[in-house]
Amino acid sequence: MATEFPRDQWAVILGGSSGFGLATAKKLAEHGLKICIVHRDRRGAMKNIDPEFETIRKTGVELRTFNTDAVAAEARGEILDELAKETGGEGKIRVLLHSIAFGNLKLIAPEKPANNDARAALAVKLGISEDALAGAVDELFDEGVAAMSGLATAPKYAESYMEEEDVARTIHAMGTSMLSWTQDIMARGLFADDARIFGMTSEGNTVAWKGYAGVAAAKVALESVSRSIATELGPFGIRSNIIQAGVTDTPALRLIPGNAFLKAQAVSRNPMGRLTTPKDVAAVIYLLSTDEAGWINGEVIRVDGGEHISGATR
Repeated sequence: MATEFPRDQWAVILGGSSGFGLATAKKLAEHGLKICIVHRDRRGAMKNIDPEFETIRKTGVELRTFNTDAVAAEARGEILDELAKETGGEGKIRVLLHSIAFGNLKLIAPEKPANNDARAALAVKLGISEDALAGAVDELFDEGVAAMSGLATAPKYAESYMEEEDVARTIHAMGTSMLSWTQDIMARGLFADDARIFGMTSEGNTVAWKGYAGVAAAKVALESVSRSIATELGPFGIRSNIIQAGVTDTPALRLIPGNAFLKAQAVSRNPMGRLTTPKDVAAVIYLLSTDEAGWINGEVIRVDGGEHISGATR
């Protein structure tokens, strides 16, 4: 284990049992940070999660885990009280990563029915039924042939639609709750003199994806909150940046209706010819946590292999 950070410093990771959070926990542990993971998982899921946590412990760092609602104010207070005991009330939180994936993925209105005219025309040209062609195309698409996305059967969305409360809860959970954690850590004096705060956004912050309206609003709120933290807490040595990852096959992405199409489009566009991975993102968060990255503050940093600038699909 290469220890690069001051001794006894911590990384607090909200949403650390899978995806970006877990990959970052592992990466930072490898470089000597103690890890506090806040996650919310059912008991049945822990048989797969506990071995991942054990991997972190094997690096030799201390690991504290809390299976609770990171968005709840009471739970947040209890966790920070525990950390205060662990640190002796001193400023030892080097990294705060907000990677909470808890939002409503609903359409805002019913879809207008549409036909797959290209598939119908191809079926006629080939002299086969559209149903037979659709079955073959969908099978290939399910097997990972991304080029089939334009002919594949469109995803089905739930017949319930975004309501005001859905939007408000999503914005708080995936956006403004980062500020709540920041303020409470700050009030307890638990931030290190050189601390780094990270939030996770996506291309959905500027591009409209079906069923993503609530999460998109949360991401924009998160970015705004981060800029305010960077400005107002910068004098205290706290840097705040947002990571915009490329499309990544995580449990959170798999909850998005039509996620297979998002992945296919990303692979087609990406100059590297693959999806972003949690390890790609964790590596950048680690780099931004080092002393050498101390002058990076208030930014949205894309980690996508060039996906966002590529208009090419071949």
